Amino acid sequence: MAKEEKELTFEENLEKLESIVKNLESGNIPLDDAITNFNEAMLLAKKCDEKLKNAEEKVNSILNKDGKLEEFNLED
Repeated sequence: MAKEEKELTFEENLEKLESIVKNLESGNIPLDDAITNFNEAMLLAKKCDEKLKNAEEKVNSILNKDGKLEEFNLED
C-alpha cells in the first residue's frame, strides 16, 4: 500500500528551500548532490510561487451581493 504524501504548507516549503540554499552555499557538497538539491530547490520555489499567486488571487477577490467572487478594485 502506497503512503499518501502530505502536502506541505507554504512555510514548510520555504523552510526546506532555505535549508537547501544554505547547504548549497556552504560549498561542501558533491556536485551530483548539489544538482539534486538544486532541482529540489527549484521545485520548492515553484510550489511557493504558486501558493503566493493563489493567495493573492483570493485576497484580491471579494464576495458580491449574490455571494459570487469578483475582482476587488479600489476606485480613486
